[in-house]
Amino acid sequence: MSTQPPQQQSEEPAAEQSADAESTPAAQQRREDKKAADRDARDERQAEKDANEAKANEDTREIKVFRYDPEVEEKQEPRFDTFHVPFTKGMTVLDAVIYARDQFDPSLTFRHSCRQAVCGSDAFFINGQQRLGCKTQISELEEPIRIEPLPHQDVVKDLVVDMDHFYEEMEAVDPYFDPDETPDGELEEQRQSRQNREKVKMSTRCIWCGACFSSCNIAAGDNEYLGPAALNKAYRFAMDEREGDQKTQDRLETIEQEHGVWRCQTQFSCTNVCPKDIPLTEHIQELKREAVKKNLKFW
Repeated sequence: MSTQPPQQQSEEPAAEQSADAESTPAAQQRREDKKAADRDARDERQAEKDANEAKANEDTREIKVFRYDPEVEEKQEPRFDTFHVPFTKGMTVLDAVIYARDQFDPSLTFRHSCRQAVCGSDAFFINGQQRLGCKTQISELEEPIRIEPLPHQDVVKDLVVDMDHFYEEMEAVDPYFDPDETPDGELEEQRQSRQNREKVKMSTRCIWCGACFSSCNIAAGDNEYLGPAALNKAYRFAMDEREGDQKTQDRLETIEQEHGVWRCQTQFSCTNVCPKDIPLTEHIQELKREAVKKNLKFW
């Protein structure tokens, strides 16, 4: 007679049957199919992830950069080179040309320095308008993005233009502060009223980038025209109440010459392209008024 409880006797055969069922070829096949399905699901997820990453990496912007090198025979004929640069949020035109130079063509030549719209060295002709490369967002431009040197100036190489003439015009107006008197105390500052500071404040923002000079049709046709940047600089000092009276008169005589303020035709092109939002045309018109008042005689 068996000493095991009846219930235990009935469970043991069921367990043996379950083990036998799991070891059958059909059960093994089901396990293999499940593993294969799991692998396929993992592979599909990984493939989707890789595809998304590849798609992100393919988010590029097409730029066409002006190329010219007078020192290399095969590059003396001006042309445009096309580059596709990976796009990232906040990318500027300067970022794009730096990437093109570093990754594709180290001979690509352009000026840049601070990258904060302060130095004025990276003014380019971008999609038909003078702009600062470091201030111009790639996302705001239509493709292909054409990047050229500033018009109306001699090209030295690629995007680099000769700025000597521009600097000569700036120096012609003596862009330096010249008071009649200085404070007696060695450390005493030369005070300026708030009203006068507000009057000249915008004119002090000029960064000598040359964008306004390049956009001016008069400067393009008259090589002796002082240009909007130089006239703005003259305005900055002539309207400063701390400047000496004689120096102010000298400045007005400089700017009212034949190639001075009277050559301006009030086209506002300089004002439209100024990256520092200086009302250049307005300043030139005010200089005209001051020049007229200087010559008025009531006796």
